[in-house]
Amino acid sequence: MRMIEQSCCFIGHRKIENKQYIYEKLKLCIQDLIVKSNITTFLFGSRSEFNDLCRKAVTELKEIYPHITRVYVRAEYEFVSDDYLNYLLSFYEETYYAEKSRNASRLVYIKRNEELIDSSNICVFYYKSSAGRGGTTIAFDYAQKRKKKIIEIV
Repeated sequence: MRMIEQSCCFIGHRKIENKQYIYEKLKLCIQDLIVKSNITTFLFGSRSEFNDLCRKAVTELKEIYPHITRVYVRAEYEFVSDDYLNYLLSFYEETYYAEKSRNASRLVYIKRNEELIDSSNICVFYYKSSAGRGGTTIAFDYAQKRKKKIIEIV
């Protein structure tokens, strides 16, 4: 695990209600993070509509702020082929394997999310407490325990 200066991660539920509304709030939030908080690195996981919206928003803002970096933190595939690496690098500037995911078996995404949180200054969540005790709730609780700055997009 590595702490990345001026970094932000995104974690949220797999499904999103009112995607356009969330996307607009998210894009304004990310722009504020770039301009007001000097965030330059954005860390992404996978497997959720929220991650997809975050990557889309950061990618659009990268046209205005070309100095920002998109990093995909892999929960699976410690070693990847050149073809898969090139595929990932068509969406991100960097990718790496989450060390906490090693030997995590069915907890692989929980451990990856912990690494996202530990590596970030700020955590942006799409989190609804009514959603039950899933991975996003576990990550949200972990970020609170680690005393991370949390921004909720709801």
